[in-house]
Amino acid sequence: MSMPEQNQKQIWEEYRERELAGLLPVLTELGFELEKTQPHTGGERYLMQAVTTTSGRKLILIGQRRRDGKRVVIKATSDENGASELEHERTCRQILREINFAYKTFLSPEEILFTKKRGYVISIQAFIEQKCAFLERPLKEQFSLALKSFEAQESAHAATYGHMRLIKKTFGSMNAENYVQSFANFKKNILSSPRTHHGEAEQTLNEAEKLLRSNKETMEQYSRFLTHTDFVPHNIRVVGEDIYLLDHSSIRFGNKYEGWARFCNFMALYNPPLEKALVQYVKDNRSPEESLSLRLMRIYRLGEIIWYYTKTLDKSLGNLLVLNQKRVEFWSRVLQSMLKNENVPENVLKDYKAVREQMRSEEEKRRQIGLH
Repeated sequence: MSMPEQNQKQIWEEYRERELAGLLPVLTELGFELEKTQPHTGGERYLMQAVTTTSGRKLILIGQRRRDGKRVVIKATSDENGASELEHERTCRQILREINFAYKTFLSPEEILFTKKRGYVISIQAFIEQKCAFLERPLKEQFSLALKSFEAQESAHAATYGHMRLIKKTFGSMNAENYVQSFANFKKNILSSPRTHHGEAEQTLNEAEKLLRSNKETMEQYSRFLTHTDFVPHNIRVVGEDIYLLDHSSIRFGNKYEGWARFCNFMALYNPPLEKALVQYVKDNRSPEESLSLRLMRIYRLGEIIWYYTKTLDKSLGNLLVLNQKRVEFWSRVLQSMLKNENVPENVLKDYKAVREQMRSEEEKRRQIGLH
């Protein structure tokens, strides 16, 4: 049986305080100090850590360099898996700058320091200031920036064996069969959960898996592209015409619409007009097979997010349990709409947002400020 929510939260808080106690003197020696407000250590962060069992533990902190007040992002860990992740992300940043088939690349924040000291691996990068958050920009500007981002990813196409050999070991890759098998695992795990409403969920997931399996050829046709599996506004910063990618650990080579899919699914909740504009752009300017590929990848990613929130149910109590149940129901409704090739009904969006606002903790609401 999984630990209940209060135990998961207590474990995270004890880890955070213990890690900070050892880390702060090291940061002081290195010439850095932390800001008072730390948005990435509170709210539902502990639950993310609890359900992402393959991820190492690390702290993401906002600080300043004492000698000049320069704002920085500090990622630090004493955890072996967390250290491997920080080293892997650094390698990804370095190789992205070097691959000769990526004609357009994202900018990366300046690396201020990467060091190992007193049992900690510490990665410090410049904090990228932006005038306003992505979702606060005009719709036309959001569309332009999103399209530019996707085209940058698509420009890195591993079309030859030499390309694949160069990047596969570092970034990993997914082909059509991998996507189908991965979705089948999502389905199996969701339906094995005692908290899942099996009848409707089973029918929806079976239909989704069948659609993916019957269109493997289309998915494979658009494989071997650079893609970012968590391409959402809080993982990018926009400065003028430049786009900075903040999270390099979620990069891999796969279907070129996987990044589009994550982004469009996100916008189905946060900005439906942008979602519709991007889907229409692909429909109007690219082949029918590419429109289908986008839809298939959205279905794949919806299976993933439904499984993610299903995993949280036996680790949640009270309002958070209610909220996560609603999250499972909401994303299941989005999946049903996607299978019908329809927009998510406005009343579904409205009802879910009302529940989310009511059930989110105040700490989580503060954590969300500025992330998008």
